[in-house]
Amino acid sequence: MHYWLFKSEPFKWSWEMQKAKGKAGQEWDGVRNYQARNNMRAMALGDRGFFYHSNEGLEAVGIVEVSALAHHDSTTDDERWECVDIRALVDLPKPVTMVDIKANPRLSEMVLVNNSRLSVQPVSEAEWIEVCRMGGMDGKTLKKL
Repeated sequence: MHYWLFKSEPFKWSWEMQKAKGKAGQEWDGVRNYQARNNMRAMALGDRGFFYHSNEGLEAVGIVEVSALAHHDSTTDDERWECVDIRALVDLPKPVTMVDIKANPRLSEMVLVNNSRLSVQPVSEAEWIEVCRMGGMDGKTLKKL
C-alpha cells in the first residue's frame, strides 16, 4: 500500500462534501499539473491518503481511500488529464496543521513541507504513521482501515 495527500480548497471541495459522497466516492478532478496527474497514475486501489484543506485551515482533516484507478477526468475533453476516485474513510480525531507538520523534525522531508503547492503528492510510510499519530489515530484504528 502507498500513501498520498490530496489538497483541496474547502470553499471548492471540503472534507464534509467528500464525506457526503459516501462509499461511492468522488472523482478527484480538475487537476492540471503533470506531476500531480502522474502521482494519480501511480495509485493502486485501496491506497490511503490524507484529505488536506489548503488556503483555509491548512490542515489534514481526514483519511481517504483510492476507490477507482486513474481514468479520464470528466471535467475536460483534453485526454491528457486523468484522475482517480477517492472515498472518505474517517475523520482525523485532531486536525494536523501545516504549522505542526513544519515544526516536527520527523516530517522535514515531507513533500508538503518542501513543495506545498502540489495538489496530489506522495507521503512516505514513516510520514503517514507520524501524521496519523499527531492526529490522534491509534494503531488499532489504523489497522482497521
